Amino acid sequence: MVYSRQGYGGSDPIPLPRPLTYMHLDGQVVLPSLLEQLQVADPILYGHSDGASIALIAAGGGHVSTRAMILEAPHVFREAISLQAIEETTRAYQTTDLRARLMRHHGDNVDGAFWGWSDAWRAPGFGDWNLEGVLAGVHAPVLLFQGRADPYGTLAQIDAIASQVSGPCMVEILDDCGHAPHRERTDAVLERAARFLLTGAARPQNEQAQTTEAQ
Repeated sequence: MVYSRQGYGGSDPIPLPRPLTYMHLDGQVVLPSLLEQLQVADPILYGHSDGASIALIAAGGGHVSTRAMILEAPHVFREAISLQAIEETTRAYQTTDLRARLMRHHGDNVDGAFWGWSDAWRAPGFGDWNLEGVLAGVHAPVLLFQGRADPYGTLAQIDAIASQVSGPCMVEILDDCGHAPHRERTDAVLERAARFLLTGAARPQNEQAQTTEAQ
């Protein structure tokens, strides 16, 4: 099951500015409620970027009981490199065809999706944002993907997660890859994710595994 969060894709628009706690709201309230509404129990959470951080909040805070987690380019704190990359992307949104390209994915939500993300991450108060406190609450097996050339975060993000989660954690660092491993190294990501899910690390408790992906 793949979904677009509020303010993205074809979902309802969201008022701006987003609160700096928007990922906590998604992980603590929205995602658990969505899974309950859809009667999805014991999910495998697959998240990318903000979606990966939301998955950590949901699982680590005890809001969602997860069978396993696959996380691409997760963030647990803001780095200087993150802020620099977001500033550059914001200038590109204002001066290039980036807005038009993103509109193909978000339609009328494009400005809300972009500015909701950009303004929150660039806000001075966001410098204190940190998810390391929830990591010990993650007991399910975790597979982490990180592009070595990711402009939005360094391997410090992966090291923090791998060293602090309570369950088994596997790490895949991908060469020739930036912030979107599923697009830039599709074959490698699919092969490793499938191998992770087909091993005992994430064996389903029933015959049909249920997978949730947060974009």
